[in-house]
Amino acid sequence: MTEAIDVDLCVIGAGAGGLSVAAGASQMGATVALFERGVMGGDCLNVGCVPSKALLAAGHAAHHARTGHRFGLDMSVAPADWHRVREHVRSVIAAIAPMDSVERYEGFGVRVIQADARFVGAREVEGGGVRVKAKFVVIATGSAPSVPPIPGLADVPYLTNESVFELDSRPEHLLVLGGGAIGTELAQAHARLGCKVTLVEAARLLGAEDPEAAEVVRLSLQRDGVTIREGISVKAVARGDADAVALTLDGPDGAETVGGSHLLVAAGRKVTFEGLDLDRAGIETDKRGRLVVDARLRTSNRRVFAVGDAAGGPQFTHVAGAHAGVVIKNTLFRLPAKADHSGVPRVTYSAPELAQVGPTEAELRESGTRFEVLRWAYAENDRAQAERALDGFTKALLAPNGRILGATVVGEAAGELISVWGLAIAQRLKIGALAGLTVPYPTRTEVIRRAAGSWYVPKLFSDRTKAVVRFLMRFA
Repeated sequence: MTEAIDVDLCVIGAGAGGLSVAAGASQMGATVALFERGVMGGDCLNVGCVPSKALLAAGHAAHHARTGHRFGLDMSVAPADWHRVREHVRSVIAAIAPMDSVERYEGFGVRVIQADARFVGAREVEGGGVRVKAKFVVIATGSAPSVPPIPGLADVPYLTNESVFELDSRPEHLLVLGGGAIGTELAQAHARLGCKVTLVEAARLLGAEDPEAAEVVRLSLQRDGVTIREGISVKAVARGDADAVALTLDGPDGAETVGGSHLLVAAGRKVTFEGLDLDRAGIETDKRGRLVVDARLRTSNRRVFAVGDAAGGPQFTHVAGAHAGVVIKNTLFRLPAKADHSGVPRVTYSAPELAQVGPTEAELRESGTRFEVLRWAYAENDRAQAERALDGFTKALLAPNGRILGATVVGEAAGELISVWGLAIAQRLKIGALAGLTVPYPTRTEVIRRAAGSWYVPKLFSDRTKAVVRFLMRFA
């Protein structure tokens, strides 16, 4: 027998976006049903943000111990015990999991249905023996690793972010296919934990980022022992003679073969809606299979919304959370709120970190926008000197009137610092707001204030200013 229930909101997917909608709506008095076919918390908690940052933390700890001589310390580091590293990653997930658990959401009053879901009508969803009729439906089904159509790849064992954290032993030689954020982070983490790592990227490492900032990260990876092959495509994948997997590369001197013990495919992520039966709800997709959504995140069925990766925008957990707020305003309060991605920051959690908010220099040039560049180096920051973390800089892009258009930070804690620039962009502030900011000393935030203050240096220390000061001092 199928159980039938009526609710205000039905959410499909218990990742970051779906959980935020369910928690917010239920605590505001709406009745909510939540479908999840896998593990609560979605990719971010279980196979994405959380485990990757935990593994990175282990790699950074090993690196700091090995480089203790920078601080006058002699330290020895034993080879990484992979079982203990894996348990560390699992324990971090376990510590956060209760926040995303079935029990917690049922405590909010959410009806959690742990099953596949599919549309059976314009506002009806069914799964696990339950048919839900809702005033509004929210698709929050996330994304999955994208696997490129390389000849032979399907015939060899390979890892993605969904399986790499479950390895029982340390990879002897990890081949990483893809030099985006995921590939870069995991390549460095494994290298710092004692693995031989080769990263292959068809274009440029961190190709979407500021080239100057990406170069800082590239040099750091190379110092950690990562072999980086840029501008080289993979022609084929096969089992090697002595290695578990071999890549045939299309190099500048012709084909060459690189072998390794493990292959990690980090070639981006794809969004699919297989099994949802979108057509039964009158929900349209484009030629690439993406949902057609408007600025309010509504699909072609105006009673069905999409959030997070499913909505087709930037694939970040913090974007999914922001989308949840837009949907709650539209559904619960009938406010025509719109999603705005213009000030969304992104971070590659390498060492050093690379963070960006707003357009890059290349994007502004391509659009024909007039702008000026301000910058300040970490090497000129006292906190960075004290901690021997000198690699990096911040760069701000300004309109002729001083309004902040975009910013890049590469260096220690860049992911924390970028929020200052992000707030300035979101509030449409001019550079004077940050130049006049009083920050604690010594902190890395001074890098931002110093960069902002450099806007005024040509005027403050000009001959005209000196003449004015000399004139006024006559009457002092």
